Amino acid sequence: MPSVPALLARSIQTAAVISPRLAGDLAYRLFFMTTPRMPVRDADTPTHGDARRGRLTVRGNEVTTYEWGTGPRTALLLHGWRGRASQFAPLVRELVAERFRVISFDAPAHGSSRGRHTDIRDWVDAAEQLQAAHGPFSVIVGHSFGALAATTVARTTVPTPAVVAIAGAAGPDAFLAEFARELDLDTATAARLSERFRQRFDMDQAALTARFDAVRHPLPDRTALLVVHDRDDRRMPDADSLRLHEAHGGHSRLLRAEGFGHTRVLSADATLDAAVALVVGGLEGVDALGTTTPTTTSGAPSEVSARVAAAVGGGPRR
Repeated sequence: MPSVPALLARSIQTAAVISPRLAGDLAYRLFFMTTPRMPVRDADTPTHGDARRGRLTVRGNEVTTYEWGTGPRTALLLHGWRGRASQFAPLVRELVAERFRVISFDAPAHGSSRGRHTDIRDWVDAAEQLQAAHGPFSVIVGHSFGALAATTVARTTVPTPAVVAIAGAAGPDAFLAEFARELDLDTATAARLSERFRQRFDMDQAALTARFDAVRHPLPDRTALLVVHDRDDRRMPDADSLRLHEAHGGHSRLLRAEGFGHTRVLSADATLDAAVALVVGGLEGVDALGTTTPTTTSGAPSEVSARVAAAVGGGPRR
């Protein structure tokens, strides 16, 4: 999740004194804002430049797709809100080295894709089209909002043997709640924000939960799940990732990184190692690393495994 500028937050709080409904409408517009677009980082430019590019039409918008590698297995990578596919460059290099073909895209209003507006339906539509063209996928990896999209499609229309959810949440309610907390919204304004969100999708709360909530409606037992979250993530605290891990019992593993925050955790050595271990060796491969948390027989996450500090592995790979 992007941070909210202090001036905008204060403006919405001021509006809430006059009209929580108006303030909620303003918060709703801010919630779906995608500007400014993220540029390609210098460190990611070579990998970004090596991609084979394509095009999709996603709900009326032209979307840029990316493909790396030519291996027999295929991975789909889903970036987060205000993110872009190039953020996955370190993971792309690792997967290509393991003879994977890697597929990704910039969502509408993100990266190199066209459009001014978007929501999770575009991530789902793109994933479904890419599944038809390039699938089946051996793994779907999502970061932040893209992690929510990954669990959504893996539960419904794009089945896969493995999902990696990095710095994400179990459902949209967690993103709305964190956004409301960051803006310090009062109860009435937060309720209006949630109402506008439901109206956008033309769904009531029960339908939204059924469609998007991976705690109340978990992944199939045959799908291995790796949940990665930094303990110090200020944009999306890890509480919902812990719930996601608990809900999936013995077919989930939890990696609690430390010192990377919301975005840098994507390129942390421990994240890359665990993701590659999952797609190459399954849950047993992840367990062999000794850095993840299994689930106890009661379903609660065990705390016996090692923490992954910023110093482990010498920092992110380049």
